[in-house]
Amino acid sequence: MRDMGLILSEVEQKTLLELARQTIISFVDCGVISEVFFNTPGLNSHLGCFVTIHQNGQLRGCIGNFISDKPLYKLVQEMSVAAATRDPRFYPMKRDDLATFNLEISVLSPLESIQTINDITVGTHGLYIVKGCSRGVLLPQVATEYGWDKEAFLQHTCIKAGLPEDAWQNDCTIYRFSAQIFKEPL
Repeated sequence: MRDMGLILSEVEQKTLLELARQTIISFVDCGVISEVFFNTPGLNSHLGCFVTIHQNGQLRGCIGNFISDKPLYKLVQEMSVAAATRDPRFYPMKRDDLATFNLEISVLSPLESIQTINDITVGTHGLYIVKGCSRGVLLPQVATEYGWDKEAFLQHTCIKAGLPEDAWQNDCTIYRFSAQIFKEPL
């Protein structure tokens, strides 16, 4: 990860992954989010994050927030529940789903508006495209996973926003961000 001032330690990464897993299990089983507290600076930072759930090698849910007025660990709990139960692309997770899921967390740098697409580095930057009420975001790892070049990455972010694939060339605001990405097992 580049372009970020904060880099979470391996212990903090493991803590967040364990917290996300336990939060999902507790919420699906009992409908509650456990109260926890951490006092390390990294876990209490006010950064955005996305929580991605995979099941049997396939995307199962992914929801996040770019900014947060709460500590990172609380946002991870909130986004874990949202990815498990409120991603509109999937049905809410049930008890049967709890045995076969894996987690990935992306802790985000602040958004930066770009002036030219030369400011985008595939594999380092994620994209957030805004045009009117349409918004689309793709995390940095998505372009790498699909082998996209810069133009394909921009096109797919437009499609995710519900825009024509070439909309990035006209009157869109394009933001970039980087992420510290970690996943189970760590």
